[in-house]
Amino acid sequence: MNCRRCGTPLRKPGDYCLTCNTANADAVVVEFSADRARLTMLDEDAVVGETTVTTRPETDEQLTEIQLRNFAGRVADEIRRKRPDTVYAAGDREPLRETRAQVHHEFYRVPDAGVDEGSGGDRGRTNDEGRGRESPVVSWVLNRRGDRALEVVETPPREKIGGSHSTLIGDRKGRKAVSTVAQHPHVKKIVPGPIDAGGTGSRTGLRAKATRAGTNGNVRLLLRDGSSVQENRIVTTAMDRETGERVREDLNEALRDAELQD
Repeated sequence: MNCRRCGTPLRKPGDYCLTCNTANADAVVVEFSADRARLTMLDEDAVVGETTVTTRPETDEQLTEIQLRNFAGRVADEIRRKRPDTVYAAGDREPLRETRAQVHHEFYRVPDAGVDEGSGGDRGRTNDEGRGRESPVVSWVLNRRGDRALEVVETPPREKIGGSHSTLIGDRKGRKAVSTVAQHPHVKKIVPGPIDAGGTGSRTGLRAKATRAGTNGNVRLLLRDGSSVQENRIVTTAMDRETGERVREDLNEALRDAELQD
């Protein structure tokens, strides 16, 4: 593949061109499994290339941690070569989570439900190199990424939390849940609500859930710990219920990754 601007040959499809400082891919889709990660590079709604990173899973617990970190590091290196605006990821949670920690690009996890339900329409296209139909994950991204051009909030996560109630239930896990939500790029502010201690008791420890978006695109973060329940208001950059629902899906995926949901 050559640079779309100056024609310089690129070492890998979708690489950022260092000759004329031009990006040749504006998004990367990563599909993780235990022994490989398939990266698909997109430029608007066109597939411009694919790359596969493989690994050999270890059985020893200590070696597994090293293998996972190295595997994620190689995937992160491939992403950095492209300098994309956005990264979308799906599949095995552990390598996905480790890769997300190693890159600083806007990062979305493709909801499992969204992929399982199909791409929302049979795009059924063949990519530029004739490798056949796109995967359900890539099709899902192509069908939705244009609708997700929401304002990105640059405020540090700790500065997004405010309001007249400063106490959070669940102690450390409650703070972890709120911090997880605050890290989302489309969350403007989190306003903790009052604590209701009259709920039904639970023995599962603190659980967190982002509830259905309102007509203005904002959602609620429901924290439940034992018999205590706290509803926290989340102000997002979404402009309506539909885009708010997409933010809600992202938040619930992040809470599941943080082991704060069943």
